[in-house]
Amino acid sequence: MNKILGVLFLFFSAAAFAQPYPSKPIRVLVAFPPGGPVDIVARLVQPKLGDALGQPVVVENKVGASGNIATVEVARSAPDGYTLLTHSSAYAVNPALFRNAGYDPLKDLVPVAIVASQANIILVTASFPAATLDELRKQMLSGKLAFGSPGSGTTPHLTAQNLFHVRWKADVTHVPFKGAGPLVPGLLAGEPPIGCMAGSGPMANIKSGRLRALAVSSARRLSQLPDVPTLGELGYAGMEDYTWVGIFAPAGTPADVLQKLNGAIVRIANESEIKQRLEAVAFDVTAAPLGETAAYLKSEVAKWAQVVKDTGAKVD
Repeated sequence: MNKILGVLFLFFSAAAFAQPYPSKPIRVLVAFPPGGPVDIVARLVQPKLGDALGQPVVVENKVGASGNIATVEVARSAPDGYTLLTHSSAYAVNPALFRNAGYDPLKDLVPVAIVASQANIILVTASFPAATLDELRKQMLSGKLAFGSPGSGTTPHLTAQNLFHVRWKADVTHVPFKGAGPLVPGLLAGEPPIGCMAGSGPMANIKSGRLRALAVSSARRLSQLPDVPTLGELGYAGMEDYTWVGIFAPAGTPADVLQKLNGAIVRIANESEIKQRLEAVAFDVTAAPLGETAAYLKSEVAKWAQVVKDTGAKVD
């Protein structure tokens, strides 16, 4: 009798283990607060991904240490596809910037998809006395000012660091916020009056005239801001920087699970409705197959490690 019960137990255990993925809800940790580019992308993808996989997808904002807290939690999670991370390009920057970010970006997690990317924007509050980037430069060189970013290690932080400190040699103080969402009201209040952000966060306030965009870090002007020049146009070569949003899984996640997630996300990102909503807030869809995604992440880790070295950026 005991032998029969043992065989039945093994049979049902094996059947349960063999359930096709996913067989329960999927938890997605968002490394930044609501209102910023990472949260925007996560919540656009969430319902569609749930429909595609046939299971609820639960999004949770897990904020702290420029995204490192959420990253480490996901890296330590079971590699089964049920705990995912949505992060910005700070994922590739932080290991070079922090003395101990807590993870290796190429070993501890696997990129499922780099969903979308957008340019960084140098901007000021509407009352600040600078209508052009050169006028901002003159203001910075004539007095002690401060600029805000969505956080230490974000690409807007490093774009600004490169421009203000390296190119201009300005004595300007960096004020890191806990994401793009909190930074917008700070800029609107003039605390500080200067900022660098990825396009989606400030776009509505730029359009309304409450914030003034002075330059963008993309190769071409943004269709949403056709009158705002690129940094390249203004003479700052080699500053084509982007903030991207990616989805990651713990290292060791089965290949078939990664493939299923990647395929679903690539399809979702390229649906006309999602694509239009992303483009409306200055995102370009970049979701690609797993091989291309892994190669891109590797190049980004190398690029931003060099930028951190060149700028001397430090965690504030």
